[in-house]
Amino acid sequence: MPDYRIRPATLDDLDVLVHHRVGMFTDMGVSVDAVALDHAFREWLRTTMPAGEYYAWVCETKVGEVVAGGGISPLKWPPGPQPVAGDRLAFVYNVYTEPAHRKQGLARRIMETIHTWCAERGIAALALNAAPDARRLYESMGYFEAPSPMMFKITEPGLAK
Repeated sequence: MPDYRIRPATLDDLDVLVHHRVGMFTDMGVSVDAVALDHAFREWLRTTMPAGEYYAWVCETKVGEVVAGGGISPLKWPPGPQPVAGDRLAFVYNVYTEPAHRKQGLARRIMETIHTWCAERGIAALALNAAPDARRLYESMGYFEAPSPMMFKITEPGLAK
């Protein structure tokens, strides 16, 4: 795909990274307070990206328009029921492609970039939450549904469901 290139995201990409996160939830039909999410995610990125706790990549057109992206947080991970090589797992988030650029393999290219980055750093296990429309892509790349008993408890007032 010569009309697109993938590059690491920087703090200069905050606007588009936030736009992609809001768009991802909106496309999945998840009700979000876009203004609150914008503010909170922007602040989160300003902390986690420079600290090396979150890495992102964007896909841009030949004229520099960012049309897709995705990111990961590498985490220390203890042994458990799922085989995790080493002691790290990368959690994938925010894989999003602008509607006008979908069905061109951009999400796959973002994921391949993430896989390469992880392999180069010895991270052999990745996890993600798949939107229904993306399940086929992830399954074709070797992802499988884990029997995760994940639950949440929100203790901060105003954040509970």
